[in-house]
Amino acid sequence: MRLKIFAALAAAALILAACGGAAEPEVITETVEIEVTRVVTETETETVTETVTEAVVETETVVETVEVFALPEVSPLDVTGDIVTAGSSTVFPLSERMAERFVDEGYAGNITIDSIGSGAGFERFCVAGESDISNASRQIKDSEVESCQSIGRDPIEFRVGTDALAVTVSAANDFVTDLSLEQLAAVFSGAKTWADVDASWPAEPIQRFIPGTDSGTFDFFVEEVFDEDEAPILAASNLQLSEDDNVLVQGITGSPYAIGFFGYAYYQENADALNILNIEGVEPNGQSVDDGSYPLARPLFIYSTGTIMQAKPQVADFINFYLTYVNEEVIDVGYFPASTDALNLAQLGWLNANN
Repeated sequence: MRLKIFAALAAAALILAACGGAAEPEVITETVEIEVTRVVTETETETVTETVTEAVVETETVVETVEVFALPEVSPLDVTGDIVTAGSSTVFPLSERMAERFVDEGYAGNITIDSIGSGAGFERFCVAGESDISNASRQIKDSEVESCQSIGRDPIEFRVGTDALAVTVSAANDFVTDLSLEQLAAVFSGAKTWADVDASWPAEPIQRFIPGTDSGTFDFFVEEVFDEDEAPILAASNLQLSEDDNVLVQGITGSPYAIGFFGYAYYQENADALNILNIEGVEPNGQSVDDGSYPLARPLFIYSTGTIMQAKPQVADFINFYLTYVNEEVIDVGYFPASTDALNLAQLGWLNANN
């Protein structure tokens, strides 16, 4: 019984409404007699009886039911064969937790998890065809789908959670607690010192620690903050890139003038040494992720294919297990659950691929 975890160091259901259309409202007509006194002359009145038709619309309460897709029960004790996964460093802690639980409950094969970044993970999955599952902190690109299809793989997306991308500074930083998106862009591009962003902040050089360009976290940040233009952030001074989020944490904690970003789980693991910043006045937490008010919330995925799952039943069983129990583990790992709709869509995708 072995679980092999490799963290590469760069420095070294579809939910359907089950109810049908509502019936047409029933219109009830009542005839009501009322007396109206109308003035005819100054001294003479006339009483007139009028018939008034009043429409009363009855409404009915419609209760929507949610269809939940129950996956077949999997016993890890009965699963044999090895599983190879690679990709996002953000998804790595979650996949690692699910793999450990799979082993703890009886799986006797080997699960390899390489933390190499979403882009590198898709290259291994769609170009080399070496991995069974690709972990990703962003959706697969059209070009990557084409690469997959060129080697006979049609990727299936499984949503497994939600991340609040954490923008952090050292706990020794006592001057910044909140950044607007405009300030965030300045901090990670043209600003040389903190005072360039806000005159009340120290005139000290900004030290920047960010994920490498193969990272889905990098892609997401560039898309949301720089409108998909990576040139400004890559041209910034005092910039260090790493695919290893622990290297970024070490860099940020080393100076009160450092800043960086990564998945929320890495902040939570190092919360005693880091301060997390609000963005546009919104604190990253479960509520702001759920209601969409935190600007840097993003989905987390794993990918495989029907062909792989049919050829390697152990892969299908592990993904089944992952989707069945991920919500019991995701918060403790440091992320937030996917919506019921998204998780059921993932389960439906599994059912369609394995039936």
